[in-house]
Amino acid sequence: MSAGILLVGGFGTRLKPLTDEMPKPMLPIAGIPVTEHQILAAKKAGITTVVLATSYLSEIFTPYFGDGSKWGMKLLYAVEKEPLGTGGAIRNAAELLDRDENVVIFNGDVLSHHNIAAQVKFHEEKGADATLHLISVEDARAFGCVPTDPDGRVTAFLEKMDNPVTNSINAGCYVFNRSVIDQIPLGKVVSVERETFPALVASGRPVFGYQEQSYWLDVGTPAALFKGSRDAVGAEFKVGPNSTIGQGATISGGSSIGANCQIGAEARIVDSIICDGAWIGSGANISHSFIAPGAKVEAGAEISRHYLSKKAYSPISL
Repeated sequence: MSAGILLVGGFGTRLKPLTDEMPKPMLPIAGIPVTEHQILAAKKAGITTVVLATSYLSEIFTPYFGDGSKWGMKLLYAVEKEPLGTGGAIRNAAELLDRDENVVIFNGDVLSHHNIAAQVKFHEEKGADATLHLISVEDARAFGCVPTDPDGRVTAFLEKMDNPVTNSINAGCYVFNRSVIDQIPLGKVVSVERETFPALVASGRPVFGYQEQSYWLDVGTPAALFKGSRDAVGAEFKVGPNSTIGQGATISGGSSIGANCQIGAEARIVDSIICDGAWIGSGANISHSFIAPGAKVEAGAEISRHYLSKKAYSPISL
């Protein structure tokens, strides 16, 4: 049996201003937080205990997720007083887990539909110390690449380069033996990508790449977040529970409406994310925009490619 760690402590700098009041992993994709999508993926893979490694706006996670019983899981929280990097966060969170389990690490930026249970099985069959999910991209120049030998063993971790030796990149989901995690210094800032993985390979430890081409998206920018939500919603729209849609209102373009929202009569919403508790006035026209939880759009307002928070006096351009 494996446990899981979700790395959800980042500042979400690339997603500003969306992350000014909301941590990146709590931003909604088709009406539910990115982290909830990952928890559901973990559950599907048979993982029943997950630690959320939090830092920035950590207090927002617990009221929503609680102890995990809503999903039939056990959720624990490891709060970093100061950011510890990916490796340091993993080491800190693992203190809450049993020592005899493999641990599946989820990057809080990533939506992936790959078969996590198959990745864990591959890890065990190979006798690996660490196993990364790898995907192939058309152009790996924007990423570091991860070459492997014919057996799938990782031979190097390479930084961004103009002529990548492979199109295989790190997709952000790892399976670790506990011995690997225990070697990461506790309470220190460590990058698993820049320090832990290269050191494992250099020392000859068995590090493998699990190759599976599946839906994969880094939701680290507003454009990517909108794409992820559209992909999950589909061609039309999705409306959350206890929301009301006024007469003559139209919603389209893969828009998502959160829970407890009020959409006024004759309002028009296209390719937008409307968060829980938002109020959209009659005749408002909203396109390609993000309306934060509890925000209010005045009747007849025209909002295009903007972010509106509950606290803001006016929208901010995206």
